[in-house]
Amino acid sequence: MRNDVATIHNPVLPGFHPDPSILRVGDDYYLATSTFEWYPGVRLHHSKDLAHWRPVGGALTGQLDMTGNPDSGGVWAPGLSWADGTFYLVYTDVKAYAGGFWDTPNHVVTATSIDGPWSDPAPLHARGFDPSLFHDDDGRSWLLSNRTDWRPGRPWAGGIIIQEYDRAARRLVGEPIDLYAGTAAGMTEGPHLYRRDGWYYLITAEGGTEWFHQVTVARSRDLLGPYVTDPGTPLLTSAHRPDLTLQKAGHGSLVETPAGEWFLAHLTGRPLSPRGRCILGRETAIQRVTWTGDGWPRIDGGVPHEVVDGPDLPAHPWPGEPETDDFATTSLGPHWSTLRRPATADWLTAGGGSLRVRGGRSPGAQSGESLVARRIQHTGVTFEATVAFAPSTYQQMAGITAYYNSRNWYLLRIGWDEEHGPAVDVLSCERGRLGVHGPAVPVDGVARLRLELDGGVLRASYGDVEWGPFDASILSDEHAREDDAGVPRVWGFTGAFFGLWAQDHTGGGLTATFTAATCKPHP
Repeated sequence: MRNDVATIHNPVLPGFHPDPSILRVGDDYYLATSTFEWYPGVRLHHSKDLAHWRPVGGALTGQLDMTGNPDSGGVWAPGLSWADGTFYLVYTDVKAYAGGFWDTPNHVVTATSIDGPWSDPAPLHARGFDPSLFHDDDGRSWLLSNRTDWRPGRPWAGGIIIQEYDRAARRLVGEPIDLYAGTAAGMTEGPHLYRRDGWYYLITAEGGTEWFHQVTVARSRDLLGPYVTDPGTPLLTSAHRPDLTLQKAGHGSLVETPAGEWFLAHLTGRPLSPRGRCILGRETAIQRVTWTGDGWPRIDGGVPHEVVDGPDLPAHPWPGEPETDDFATTSLGPHWSTLRRPATADWLTAGGGSLRVRGGRSPGAQSGESLVARRIQHTGVTFEATVAFAPSTYQQMAGITAYYNSRNWYLLRIGWDEEHGPAVDVLSCERGRLGVHGPAVPVDGVARLRLELDGGVLRASYGDVEWGPFDASILSDEHAREDDAGVPRVWGFTGAFFGLWAQDHTGGGLTATFTAATCKPHP
């Protein structure tokens, strides 16, 4: 490693940050990642050296209606690009995927600054997902995506398609063209197109976003093909190296520095054990890319590395986030997300040292939930908050949660029962099966609650009382997936969260007040 530049330590975006789309504009680098059913949609980060990243926030706030979106539906695989002084962001809002059908409407929004405001979305096609825009040197722009196929007995991934996009009219023109069928690895998706030395390079994800994921490269002298697959493909995979820390390596996008250095941003996962469960979900890593004499990209060994020599740029770290959020301002910090609906004043208000959350629907409603959460980014971490809540019925509860999706979570809560009145205990849900874990500890309406994650073990505590240990590995992509005869009924694409959660099943909206929410990694 060189001592005069920043060193990249992977993953650069730990925790739930999948499907990275990387972009350079001038001296600034940006990453856009998938957010699925969480608001704000499309998480954005900014860097000056590719090693240190600061959260910019989410691009999509009021532009999304995710009412009823399934678990691991919503915003998939955004594509971030820039042309003529404008940022373009394309994304899929997945409405359904069960039973073999794919409802995948795609949209585009624009902004003159990465900080927004972003425009209202313009509709694109719904033929497939993972869209990206390529802006060619002749001023024309093209939309790429995969094509999905619902027909039984056929592969669901029907290859990569391309269609011209009219930037001025904000609409597609002409008809989609089949661009690339993919390789024997199958499940071809995640297309990104680049131009270098007279070649068009097509980067795709193949093999599925699990253990056999990979980055595939093909190229053509003509934009519309034919594309020839790199004989040295895959560019990157960890499929045959279960010993590596970084697994699931795939779904990549390229960036070139002003000095002509190339890097690949890609998703990865860190299982608790070899080919075990990934509580932190799919994360973002960056690898250095070199080029062969005959013009093919290469990554050292074709595998992901935890430590990478950064670009020839000075290190540019950013201030870290404080461990404790005291909710001093009226807006949530960029580390917070909300489930399926934006953080609006009808159910959530912050400021003056507290966060007030109006009790919402149950997780099974998949709309109207009142959950404010942050990504778990370490396998050893403690999350705690003070909760003020005064339930008068068992249908009201509030507390802190370790949450994966509507069917897999733990909730350390202030609830109510006939024997104790308001009391603290633990409610759990594993693949939709509820459990209540005692003892129930009477409380006067205010409690400092704590959740502690240690690898695959979760413990809950209030004062001197502890619940658990619980199996934290249910909060993983691998456990979340549920199939019907081999066809996924529930996908697992996100990652675990710690959160502040209020429920009122009476419809009365009883408010919980949260203060001093602390998330502290273990030494």
